[in-house]
Amino acid sequence: MVRGAQRLKVDSIFTRRMQGLSGLLVALLIALSTLVTTAQAIEPIRISRDDVALDLSKAVEIYRNRGSNFQVSTAPGIDGIVRRIEVEAKDQQSTGDWAVFALANTTEQQIDRLIVAPHFRLVGSGLIWPDLGSRRIAAITPSEGFALDRQEAPDADVFLLTLNPGVVVTFVADLASPRVPQVYLWEPEAYKDTVNSYTLYRGIVIGIAGLLALFLTILFVVKGTSMFPATASLAWAVLAYICVDFGFLTKVIEIAPGNEQFWRASTEIALAGTFVVFLFAYLNLNRWHGHFSYGAIAWILGLGLIAGVALIDPPVAAGIARMSFAATALIGVGLIIYLGMQGYDRAIMLVPSWIMVLVWLLAAWMTITGALDNDIVQPALGGGLILIILLIGFTVMQHAFSGGALHQGLFSDMERQALAITGSGDIVVDWDVMRDRIITRPDVAEMIGLPASSLLGPARSWLPALHPEDRDNFRTTLDIVLEHRRGRISIDFRMRGADGHYRWFLMRARPVIGSDGEIIRCVGTMIDVTEQKKAEERLLHDAVHDNLTGLPNRGLFLNRLDTVISIAQTQETVRPTVFVIDIDRFKQVNEALGMSAGDTILLTVARRLHRLMKTGDSLSRLSGDQFGLILLSEPNPARIAAFADAMRQAIRSPINYAKRDIVLTASVGLISWTAPQTSAEDLVKDAELAMQQAKRFGGDRIEPFRPAFRSFGSDRLQLESDLRRALERNEFRLAYQPIIRLEDNSVAGFEALLRWEHPRRGMIAPSEFIPIAESCELIVQLGLYAMQTAAEDLSSWHKQIGETPLSVSVNLSSRQLIRQDLVADVRSALARANLNPLYFRLEMTESLVMDNPERSVHILDKLRETGIGLSLDDFGTGYSSLSYLTRFPFDTIKIDKSFIDDQSPKKPMLLKSIVGMAHDLGLSVVAEGVSTEEDANHLRSMGCEYVQSFMFGQPMSSEAVTKMLKEQFPLTQA
Repeated sequence: MVRGAQRLKVDSIFTRRMQGLSGLLVALLIALSTLVTTAQAIEPIRISRDDVALDLSKAVEIYRNRGSNFQVSTAPGIDGIVRRIEVEAKDQQSTGDWAVFALANTTEQQIDRLIVAPHFRLVGSGLIWPDLGSRRIAAITPSEGFALDRQEAPDADVFLLTLNPGVVVTFVADLASPRVPQVYLWEPEAYKDTVNSYTLYRGIVIGIAGLLALFLTILFVVKGTSMFPATASLAWAVLAYICVDFGFLTKVIEIAPGNEQFWRASTEIALAGTFVVFLFAYLNLNRWHGHFSYGAIAWILGLGLIAGVALIDPPVAAGIARMSFAATALIGVGLIIYLGMQGYDRAIMLVPSWIMVLVWLLAAWMTITGALDNDIVQPALGGGLILIILLIGFTVMQHAFSGGALHQGLFSDMERQALAITGSGDIVVDWDVMRDRIITRPDVAEMIGLPASSLLGPARSWLPALHPEDRDNFRTTLDIVLEHRRGRISIDFRMRGADGHYRWFLMRARPVIGSDGEIIRCVGTMIDVTEQKKAEERLLHDAVHDNLTGLPNRGLFLNRLDTVISIAQTQETVRPTVFVIDIDRFKQVNEALGMSAGDTILLTVARRLHRLMKTGDSLSRLSGDQFGLILLSEPNPARIAAFADAMRQAIRSPINYAKRDIVLTASVGLISWTAPQTSAEDLVKDAELAMQQAKRFGGDRIEPFRPAFRSFGSDRLQLESDLRRALERNEFRLAYQPIIRLEDNSVAGFEALLRWEHPRRGMIAPSEFIPIAESCELIVQLGLYAMQTAAEDLSSWHKQIGETPLSVSVNLSSRQLIRQDLVADVRSALARANLNPLYFRLEMTESLVMDNPERSVHILDKLRETGIGLSLDDFGTGYSSLSYLTRFPFDTIKIDKSFIDDQSPKKPMLLKSIVGMAHDLGLSVVAEGVSTEEDANHLRSMGCEYVQSFMFGQPMSSEAVTKMLKEQFPLTQA
């Protein structure tokens, strides 16, 4: 019970005491008290038995954040007295918000009524962050009597109250949510009838929606085009939305309290998403532009992400879905107008449906903003959705049957042929021979930009429009058909357009013979074959030209040279000179920088060479990095030499690629035509022999052809063949040159030098067979042989003289350095020889590591991790930078012989600087080519640790080394 009874007793005692007072002051005080109390009290709503339904929404006063205990003044009773009551929240869903209203029964009979607060009301729910419904009232407490009984209702809070005759009762409602969109006072039977009537309406609407969704799904299965699944999915989304809105879903599945918001937001998202899919699929927007597809996919994916948001905050997701639906409708208006103006029939047929969508959208906007406020508008909007889907379904079905059986009748042969010609896009040509009039449909004159119908006339009117080379052939072909009265016309020709360009056409026609045996007309087709002709020209061009540079290939080069030689045989002033240019070390450029860099460099070289040429000269790309040039503009030998030098300098100019300058050199061979019997093939071969001789001399040079090169070329082939079998025959040997400590002139180690003992030619110098080994890719096998043999010899020496600080150095080639298996090869050689890596060293030149410094650093670091030593040979002769030198893990540098032989006054200072810099970097120094004691003493005073030269020891065999070591280390043998 409330505490109102106690308060009523206190007020009665106070009234009786006031009656005992007299005078005007007492009367004024009572009047004033009555006025103040009446002003603060709530105004009761008077009801009678005739009131079937009363809207209490505006009469309800809301009190926010008052906690679980709430006190409020009641409405004045029949006696005019205002009381105060205190109510305590007893429901866990209480929000601390309270609603107060008062009812007065002015009749003399007891009145039973229902207080109804619907969980969801579309009216006034809002666009952004909408109210998606929830339980509204937890409990209602009257100022007198017992708390009201809650009636079972799935979609509203319903309380049964009884008002005695002549009472005024104040009701305090404990709110379960901050908002109470509507509170109605219903006569029970009237409310029951209303619910039943709405139930019937909702059942009919849901039934229609279900049947429509099922029918459209069946239509999709039968027809299968994209618009049907899109329409069916929209129908199913509408059905789901209506089931949730009409409360049907709660009858099918059990929904926990508070989850209604998620289901309502999910169906609104589904409705917005399928609406986008339908608009995209029906208008077939991807045929107009690919961006429509990207936009639609992004839109749908965005709505899919919003569906995830519905699990956390359903109102936000529902608000975005409502805005998406409105945006889709407005964008659809623009698309329908634009595509309708383009004559797109689908857009035109969608106009009635979209007008209904816009009307529905306006009504929905007025409803959620509160402009339309009645109980009919919400179910009416659900019914409106069904009408929209019905109209859309009719539109889609019209498309389904528009191409159906009504248009699937049999065609006649004539109709089929006419449709085939129309579909192919060919030009129909009809030459009325009797009247000498040619008609084309469509007009070929308009196709090439000439005035309309300018070619509709006699056949001779076509001749000025034809290419001069095609006119005779065109005229002759027509005359032959007319003369023989049979045959077929099949001719291709060029027609000049208004822009001056020619287009190729292929005409195929056959004569029609009259009853008198004469040709009365020729009928056929014309096809624009310009693109095919261009493709044929490109194929012919590519067959005799290089794809990269566009220069003539070797075949075309030889053909042109044959032509030039034929002219030279008859004209003394024509004396061609043939150049063969080969880029030095171009394979290393490809391996270091990649194929794309190599292509760029070749294009640059080709452009530079082309700029040197004059009229009559011809440049060609013979092979990968090899160019051929026919020089006709310079017959004078001195001018030819100047041209060759200019060509060499053009190639040597730095090429900038990836912010680095690349300097290339070329080996050039040349030969001038002298003998009349010489063929183009022979000239090119002789120029190639001269080029190969230039390469043997180190490259970057120009070599004129000499007859002796022919025998040398055959010798080189024989030498290459012998080299391939030399490893199998064990013809290679290692010679070891001592490396001496300057401190005490003791042997610190050896450099292994490869020697070839040819069975017939004797000892062959490395400078002769190493380039051949590199060109025929045998250098890797030779390098592996040198490493393995040197490691085994050193291991053998250690076994005989003991493990002394004695090392052996092996030179590394460029092919070995770029190999992925180099580190594995070194480890394998050491393991087979059972040699400590500390005594094994690899030497490489400065230019070798700088070909690809980044890769070299990586490989050398891996080698250093194995424990071997690394020496930088020929220091100071390359083009490395000190910044890179500090990154390489070398432990020794070898000063080149050119610095020791230098006789300039700056020699001591230069040597001292090199030695000092090496020591500052933690490197030891070996001086090569020391030939005098004076040089050795100078180096010793500078701090140089080691020397290597013929003065300190000649290269010797492994047996000689063993003998020398036994003499030097007699005490180590045990």
